[in-house]
Amino acid sequence: MLDAHLHLRRDADACFTHIQGCGVTHAILLTPASEESRAKEEMARRAGRFARSVSADPALPDASRMLSDALKDGAVLIGELKYHLALDSPEMRRVYDIAAEMQVPVMMHIQTFPHFQGEMPYNTGYTGFDKMLRAYPRTTFVGHGDLFWAHISAEVPTDRGYPTGPVKAGGLSDRWLSDFPNLYGDLSANSANNALSRDPDFSRGFITRHQNKLYFGSDCSCADGHGGGVSQNNNPEAARLAGKCVARETLTLLQHLASPEVFRKMTWNNGTQLFKLHFQA
Repeated sequence: MLDAHLHLRRDADACFTHIQGCGVTHAILLTPASEESRAKEEMARRAGRFARSVSADPALPDASRMLSDALKDGAVLIGELKYHLALDSPEMRRVYDIAAEMQVPVMMHIQTFPHFQGEMPYNTGYTGFDKMLRAYPRTTFVGHGDLFWAHISAEVPTDRGYPTGPVKAGGLSDRWLSDFPNLYGDLSANSANNALSRDPDFSRGFITRHQNKLYFGSDCSCADGHGGGVSQNNNPEAARLAGKCVARETLTLLQHLASPEVFRKMTWNNGTQLFKLHFQA
């Protein structure tokens, strides 16, 4: 199984400890451009287990160079992009051009409701994002984060990041996954887990509709793959998963919602195909 959303950790071998603990076999290490050498060390230490992404603030003067250099050197994804920019900003548009040129996906954290006091929104303007999907047909986009997953429903409250209760059909993310071949969904973090667990009947249909457009990721902060240490970065909005391993919780949820064949797609086939990985299964 592939965890396509595992943030690079400070301690040597900590990423491998997590995938072993939660039962995942391979992972993409989400890597800031400044930490590339450390990601390469982790990959060399556990040959054949990891690939890496690259991220940099698109507003930095040399962001384009940093992203392009890392992609030429083997990074398979631009992301996670979690910056205080509009999705249609000139800075983000430059990233979309690089992703198209290098033929790699770009994954964005889309969030407006703060997890803690004073937090600013990330990647704003989601309700008009279809304009970017149309304008950049050669760019492969991956949606992730609270607002992306809240929009599986046509009703999205503004007073919380993780809606609960029945999903109303017609949500933007649900529609756009069907309408645009260049949009995919990252099944990581409390955001995806909350979205898929809030209305299981809807989620079964959602997964069936988009079974070729969804891939598993954890975005888990626990230390051991069993919920030890800090989970979900102490995000009070994600208290429902405190003390739990997000990877384990979401894998269990997906097993209940999907057939074995579709589960296999989401946890291996879709991710390895999208990121052009050649791991041994």
